[in-house]
Amino acid sequence: MAQEITSLLTNLSDELAGAVDRAATSVVTVNGRRRMPASGIVWTADGVIVTANHVVERDEDITVSLPDGRTVPVTLLGRDTGTDLALLATNLTDLTPATRSAFEARVGHFALAIGRPGSSGPMASFGTISTVGGEWRTPRGATVDGFIRADVAMLPGFSGGPLVDSTGSVIGLNSSTLGRGSGLTIPARAIDAIAEAIQSFGRVRRGYLGIGTQQVRLPDAQRDAIGLADEHALLIVHVESGGPAERDGVLLGDILLSVAGVPTPDVEALQDQLPGDRAGKAVTIRVLRGGTPVELTVVPADR
Repeated sequence: MAQEITSLLTNLSDELAGAVDRAATSVVTVNGRRRMPASGIVWTADGVIVTANHVVERDEDITVSLPDGRTVPVTLLGRDTGTDLALLATNLTDLTPATRSAFEARVGHFALAIGRPGSSGPMASFGTISTVGGEWRTPRGATVDGFIRADVAMLPGFSGGPLVDSTGSVIGLNSSTLGRGSGLTIPARAIDAIAEAIQSFGRVRRGYLGIGTQQVRLPDAQRDAIGLADEHALLIVHVESGGPAERDGVLLGDILLSVAGVPTPDVEALQDQLPGDRAGKAVTIRVLRGGTPVELTVVPADR
């Protein structure tokens, strides 16, 4: 029995080591900041690399060190601070793109964080997936389609590297900053959408009104008088000079009730109504001005 257990553990250990070897062929070192390098993932066969935005501190003079020992210059295609992703491009066509995991991530699955933060080769930490979440809002206000937490050690320089399954296929990209003090993984499907936007526009487009708001509670009598179901709305405490809101008649002190007919009881609800495809298109907002509901037509800008 003891021999069987030993054999089982040895086989598992070998499988995990093999997973690291397979994943490492697509993991590069990103030299884009003053302190220690970080990691990146070869995302497509035409040489596009994804990494964490916070490890790319400059826009030029960026290089990546490849698994075969070469160090090559790369171009910054774009970055998205809201999701902590940056896209780099090489002119190479002989890189090995990462294989996406064919398995749906589940709590309890084995996972490996892979990094290549220097010239000593790949590094790895092992654990299990502890949380699989749905759509969420990052600390910088961006909406991401899902997140994953795993109890793997986010070693220095691991940001931008992959979380992989037991076969070495990529589950997502690791970031040490998105998780508010702990590591968090952006799923591969979300990375694809963000990367497509960056390649198309150089950034992820988001609508922008140019206002600062503060949540306020409206008196019951006032809500009843205007037919508002939500207890809260957004007091406009700042209107940016020359911004879309000022241009289209929004005033300091207005209380924002809805955008495109959808109530805005908090900042998250407002941001949900300003996706990138709404930039440049007229939208109706409803505000409370001096106790009277007023409808305005505003054209959000592209942030």
